[in-house]
Amino acid sequence: MASLEATHRGGGGGVAAFILLLTTLSAAGIAAGNFNNEIGFNWGQDHGKILENGQLLTLSLDRASGSGFRSTNQYMYGKIDMKIKLVPGNSAGTVTTYYLSSLGSTHDEIDFEFLGNLSGDPYVLHTNVFTQGKGGREQQFYLWFDPTKDFHTYSILWNPQSIIFSVDGTPIRQFKNMEASGIPFPKDQPMWMYSSLWDAEDWATRGGLVKTDWSQAPFIASYRNYSAQACVYGSASSTSSCTQNPSANPWLSQSLDISGQQRIQWVQKNYMIYNYCTDAKRFPQGFPPECSLN
Repeated sequence: MASLEATHRGGGGGVAAFILLLTTLSAAGIAAGNFNNEIGFNWGQDHGKILENGQLLTLSLDRASGSGFRSTNQYMYGKIDMKIKLVPGNSAGTVTTYYLSSLGSTHDEIDFEFLGNLSGDPYVLHTNVFTQGKGGREQQFYLWFDPTKDFHTYSILWNPQSIIFSVDGTPIRQFKNMEASGIPFPKDQPMWMYSSLWDAEDWATRGGLVKTDWSQAPFIASYRNYSAQACVYGSASSTSSCTQNPSANPWLSQSLDISGQQRIQWVQKNYMIYNYCTDAKRFPQGFPPECSLN
C-alpha cells in the first residue's frame, strides 16, 4: 500500500539515493525526543504543529490537505520508537502512517499504517516490508486496546538479523534476514523515519466502501517521545564504527527470546486478521519462499 501514498511522501529518485550512498555512517545517535530538533514537515506544513517546547506534535487532515513529517537524520539500522495517539471518533477513510523508507524505485521500507474506521469499530494495524522496491508482505492486526484514548508506543527494530514490529513492547511481527536462502533483506540503503495523516477513502476502510465523513474534520493524530537508538547516516566516520559495535549498541544484536516468541504467537493467534503467507487465492502457484522459513 505504500505506493498509494507515494505522491505525499516527498521522495526523490534513484540518482539521489545513489549520491547518498556515497556518504558514510556517523556514530550511533539517540534522538532526544524534541521534535524541533529531530523532524521536519515535508508536506502539508500548515496542517502540522509542534507544541509544548517540542514535546508534542500533531498532524491534521481536512478537505484541503493532510500533513506529514520526516526525521532530520537517515538511519542505517536502529530501534525507532514513537508514542502515537490516533484519530478519535469516526476516522473512516483516514490513514495514519509511521514507517522507515529510503529513496528511489528500488527503495526499502518498513511500514506501520493505521487504517481508520467508523466509531466503535477497531482500527486496522497494517504492516509491510519492502525490499529492493518490492513489498506485498502484508500482515494486519486489530489492537487489544483503543489506540485513540491515549498514547501507545510503536517500535521498529531493524538490525542485521531481523526486523521486529512491536506495540507497547509486545512484538507482533518478525521478518528475518534470510539472504542465505535467496530472499532479499533491507541492509544496503539508509532510511528516514516518516509519518503522515492523509485521506485514502478509496481503499482504507472496508476496501473503500466506507467514505470519509468530512463533517468530522479536522482529523488529528498526536505524537510524543520520538526516540531513535540508531546508526546515523552521515560523513563523520566509517560504517563499522556503528554497525559493527554491538557492545555499544545492544539493539544491533537484539532478537526475540523465548518470552518474545511466545508473545508474538499470542498476538498472531488472537489479533491477526490478515497474513499474506496464508492467502492461497493470492498465491495460487505457491506462497513466497519466506513464508516457509520466517
